[in-house]
Amino acid sequence: MSNKKVIKPYNNKATSKKDEIKDMFNNISRRYDFLNHFLSFGIDKIWRKKAIKVLGEVYPKKILDVATGTGDFAIASLKLNPEEVIGVDISKGMLDLGKQKIKRKGLDSIIKMHIGDSENLSYESNYFDGLTVGFGVRNYEDLEKGLSDMLRVIKPDGKVVILEFSKPKHLIVKTIFGFYSKVFIPFFGKLFSKDKRAYQYLPESVIFFPEGQEFLDIMIKVGYKNVKSQHVSFGIATIYSGIK
Repeated sequence: MSNKKVIKPYNNKATSKKDEIKDMFNNISRRYDFLNHFLSFGIDKIWRKKAIKVLGEVYPKKILDVATGTGDFAIASLKLNPEEVIGVDISKGMLDLGKQKIKRKGLDSIIKMHIGDSENLSYESNYFDGLTVGFGVRNYEDLEKGLSDMLRVIKPDGKVVILEFSKPKHLIVKTIFGFYSKVFIPFFGKLFSKDKRAYQYLPESVIFFPEGQEFLDIMIKVGYKNVKSQHVSFGIATIYSGIK
């Protein structure tokens, strides 16, 4: 396991990271979609489209979206014409909003939303053709366990696609993104969500999360094959993929 510092939303010694993550997303769920798109200037939608294109290389018919939140990635995956899409998340608050969104769009016949633990998935092994995670793996309490269980539930030759924030290396982009993540995100996050720590934690979690080759090495360690990474928006985010 990595010796990286454990970053938790509220840094309460008596609670686990998993419990704090659940509480955080329940707390901010009502304003999450608005803040997510506002704070990313809508670029997150472009990133998801790119990630779905990577997943499309295996023509998945059954897709699992882990840490689905309000279901944006699950909805984006419909471009691949799957037969079944399941979104799973630990936060009931996020899922309730996601269900409302999906029903409002008339998509509840194909997308199902389940509450569950991303590191201990309740689905049978070798069931899904493809799996997505959008900005969720850095919130795992046990990254290797989470990645392993994701691999378990997909079929041989199935693909996992992970979209996650990363730290840009270009000096100008790094400087701008540093100000944006340390000042802009916490200020507006607190203003709209009323949860001061949530939008401090989210940028902090990016700083301490393994990225690039280090993350690919972890994927290889737990059994992924043909692992790849692709930077988007000058390295602000990265699309990782691997095959079972």
